[in-house]
Amino acid sequence: MIPFHDEKDNLPILIDGLQKELLQTGKKYEILLIDDGSLDTYLPSIQHFVNSDTIQLIKLNRQMGKGKALAEGIIHASGDAILFMDADLQDDPADISSFIKKIESGYDFVNGHRYTRKDNSIIKLYSLTARWFLHNYLHSPFTDINCGFKMFRKQILEDVALYGNNFRFLPLAAFYEGYRVGEVHVENKPRIHGKSKYGIDKLFVGLIDMLSAYFLYKFAEKPLHFFGGVGAILFGIGGLALAWVTYERIFMGVLLYRRPALLYAIFLVILGIQIIMTGIIGELIVYLHNKKKI
Repeated sequence: MIPFHDEKDNLPILIDGLQKELLQTGKKYEILLIDDGSLDTYLPSIQHFVNSDTIQLIKLNRQMGKGKALAEGIIHASGDAILFMDADLQDDPADISSFIKKIESGYDFVNGHRYTRKDNSIIKLYSLTARWFLHNYLHSPFTDINCGFKMFRKQILEDVALYGNNFRFLPLAAFYEGYRVGEVHVENKPRIHGKSKYGIDKLFVGLIDMLSAYFLYKFAEKPLHFFGGVGAILFGIGGLALAWVTYERIFMGVLLYRRPALLYAIFLVILGIQIIMTGIIGELIVYLHNKKKI
């Protein structure tokens, strides 16, 4: 499954290499090309491939992002196992056999580990930071969770939802659902044609997604632990400030209208209570949801 946007120079080379590699595996396969609103004239260069029974071209009406493209591809996928890879020629089709062997040995989700990164220093630093955060706070077993080269059993999607940008954390979601996960070393080649779609804006989005993943996987079943903790801290700070303002008024004669701290204290107390109540409502929703499952 290959999502792409403006990769006309890379697609013919990639498809040719893919077909040769997949034929060598002796496995039945289909190649899904998902056009995420490309503006270049790529179709003439791959038309002879698309006419094949094993290759399907899916076009989105506009650029909707990699996550939406992958979700659309999954709708059309008919196989029991799904392989994601990028269209920029940085993923080597020769590594596909390693994924297949790992899946056939009993793994449910196999993620790539780019041991030869060809990205710039900023992206490498971001990846190292993400790895440290996910390992220490979410106990991630993955070395390179952002690697777009991955393979998994389709049945995983019965327990793991694919939406928005959470395709980045599909390996982690599979791990938390109890599936057997693993990694294989993959080569990461330098991009030859076209421009990278991975800019500073994507790094920021990735950071937000990482915080979202932390909340979902740590507190989805126990929201009061998060909201209760934050609410209690704010309530405590506001309560202490309110107590101090009251002490000053009673024992030191300080006039309240000269103390804006009173308003801040009341605000923090009310905010803390509201956040705690949000956690309680979240607990009720989780309880009712799990009760319906039973």
